[in-house]
Amino acid sequence: MVSPEPRAAARGLAVVGMLALASACFSAPAYGGAADVVAATVRRVAPGVYDFDVTVRSVDRGSDYADAIEVLAPDGRRLGRRDLLHSHEDEQPFTRDVHGVKVPAGVAAVVIRAHHRSRGYDGRTLTITLPR
Repeated sequence: MVSPEPRAAARGLAVVGMLALASACFSAPAYGGAADVVAATVRRVAPGVYDFDVTVRSVDRGSDYADAIEVLAPDGRRLGRRDLLHSHEDEQPFTRDVHGVKVPAGVAAVVIRAHHRSRGYDGRTLTITLPR
């Protein structure tokens, strides 16, 4: 007969292992790349003109940082861009605006992406539907 202590110890180790795995999954940064677009809002300010507030989570270290946010048409044409002039190492994630973006008639949604100085466009993008 096996004593209950080894079973209890094995169950305890299994629970600790599951907790460690869960902790790693939920506490590790959810980066897809060096500069991920994690949220955005959009406002129509005039017919065919939109303002975006874009939240980016990036791997910024000194002079190596997310240096631009772009708004693209579904076919990849760049409609708007905001250059970022400094690191946001101590402000993660951070939100910046891209205002006055002219969107052609018939475009119902746009893609937002961020650029990282050393890694380029390797991060997650976000597709957002435009308000009518």
